[in-house]
Amino acid sequence: MQGNWIFHNSHDLFYRNPFGAVPCGQKVTLKIEVYKPVEKVILRLWKNCQEEQQVMELIERIEEKRIYISEIDVPFNPGQLWYFFIIIKDGKKYYYGNNSLNYGGVGITREWEPPSFQITVYKKEATTPNWFKDAIMYQIFVDRFFNGHEDKKILNKKKNKYQYFYREWEDDVPLYKREPETGEILGYDIYGGNLLGIIKKLPYLKSLGINVLYLCPIFESPSNHKYDTADYKKIDPMFGDNEIFKKLCKKAKEMGIYIILDGVFSHTGSDSIYFNKEGNYPSLGAYQSPDSPYYSWYSFQRHCDEYHCWWGIDTLPNVNEMDPSYRNFIIHDEDSVIKYWMKMGAKGWRLDVADELPDEFIKEIKKAMKEIDPDSVLIGEVWEDASRKVSYCKLREYLLGEELDSVMNYPFREILLDFFRGNRDAALANLALISIYENYPSHNFYANMNLIGSHDVPRILTLLGDTPHEDTLSEEDQARYKMSSSQKALAIKRLKLITLIQMTFPGVPCIYYGDEAGMEGYKDPLNRGPYPWGKENREILDWYKNIISIRHKYDVLKTGKWIPLYARGDVFSYIRLIEKGRDVFNRQKKDNLAILVVNRNTKQNFHLSLDLSKYLLRGKLWDIVNENQEYKVEDGIINIFLKPLEGKLLLKNL
Repeated sequence: MQGNWIFHNSHDLFYRNPFGAVPCGQKVTLKIEVYKPVEKVILRLWKNCQEEQQVMELIERIEEKRIYISEIDVPFNPGQLWYFFIIIKDGKKYYYGNNSLNYGGVGITREWEPPSFQITVYKKEATTPNWFKDAIMYQIFVDRFFNGHEDKKILNKKKNKYQYFYREWEDDVPLYKREPETGEILGYDIYGGNLLGIIKKLPYLKSLGINVLYLCPIFESPSNHKYDTADYKKIDPMFGDNEIFKKLCKKAKEMGIYIILDGVFSHTGSDSIYFNKEGNYPSLGAYQSPDSPYYSWYSFQRHCDEYHCWWGIDTLPNVNEMDPSYRNFIIHDEDSVIKYWMKMGAKGWRLDVADELPDEFIKEIKKAMKEIDPDSVLIGEVWEDASRKVSYCKLREYLLGEELDSVMNYPFREILLDFFRGNRDAALANLALISIYENYPSHNFYANMNLIGSHDVPRILTLLGDTPHEDTLSEEDQARYKMSSSQKALAIKRLKLITLIQMTFPGVPCIYYGDEAGMEGYKDPLNRGPYPWGKENREILDWYKNIISIRHKYDVLKTGKWIPLYARGDVFSYIRLIEKGRDVFNRQKKDNLAILVVNRNTKQNFHLSLDLSKYLLRGKLWDIVNENQEYKVEDGIINIFLKPLEGKLLLKNL
């Protein structure tokens, strides 16, 4: 049977009420329209790991259109609820379910069982810290940020099996020395950034508008990246010591800045107190003997040369996170790793490779954190939609109320990159963003770590300049590559638009160090260059300072409602709204309406007429990123002219 004769839209309150994720015990009303006579419409549910079917009630008939309804009781335990529709006509079954992208919204009619629509069910009492929703983050790869010593000397130079290259800050390009055949890393380059350097740059970070510093790992380790932990309770001597960290937390807090640490708990380094493969520590390591107090942390197929390691890298032996001794050491002991550093001043943790940590392990970390500081923040490294992430054949529980406060919002980054580089149009970008909005509990959605750069991806400026794909270049060519003036001009214009969205979208914007200075570079290690102090791109830096100050100034851009407005072709627009004196979380805030509109096209102008009549708007709005240009609302309509690669942020006090 051809044609769209069945219709349901999970993004429309008429068809699904309430919208999006819901707390346990909530009632949800579902409606579907059928435009042909049928014998029966059945709502097929999957909840509590069981199938349930409800015959839907016909409530209205308008000519050929028939509207069916069901009210469902959401389970009292958190999890995922899934549904699709079965329509029986002339004795044959037809199915209406989620679209092929699994984005929710308008579905598709099929003659076989379809993918289901999703409803995330979370604990009623679940919340995330309000202060964090209002914040702006900054990620620092410590070795590359700033050397705080006056003579720029590098303290405690490393001595172990690796070769170390001590680099000139301004001139040397990052590199790894590798074994040609296996690719094994033989040597690391060190630039000399340290915690004292961060302390000395706190005034800069404050002037930029930063509230949260997320530090890549800072514990003792043989590498420059520190994801191969050697001692969880010791600051790497090249970065400073534990007292310096305590001083950093204290001085940062005095400036209204909190510190988030990187917790690497799925594996340790092989050259560590705990494994001690190289014999560099006086402790009895698991590699050395089954009598080691750390032996139960690891999984050996055959002691001592065969053991489970992270992604097959033998310098990163996996740990058994649920081993009682390990859990006590990391979480439960009075001086556990989590508690030790929070008592020293850390405000929270980012969990490396969260999908490789058991749910119970993450829950225990969060519980321990909240007992010390209820306003602390737990962030997870998750690269996909965290509400339906499957890891090791298990649907994860990240956003159900007992695990993560926030996740690294890589889907947000991917959506915006695809849009500005022409890989998806505005309608598809909008649908993808609404899908996250629909699937995440609102307190998680507004606490999302909205990044456009990180230590694991190429620099955003490089990606926006129509540069060759990294797969087409050798490592040597990537290291030598510099954008032309025209490529850089294009990249800067796109960067302004993508950050305009980042700073006006629900969630916590996160800046990867140096993106605000115009740093370039392909993937690791080229995305980890030293910050170009004194050589910043002033145009980009001034833009960041301005748009961050705007974000801070207007509450509507932080916790106002997000309402998609226009998404077609090259033009994308949405509204942020606070009305009746309350934001999304019922906090008393000043009424505001803001309209974001961007044109990604590099050559074409656009004239838009946007209907704002439902907001009863009259008078004028001002474009606060373009010299406060005035725009009149007449009969509920606002007319906007957009040049190529132009964005506008229109604001009106209600």
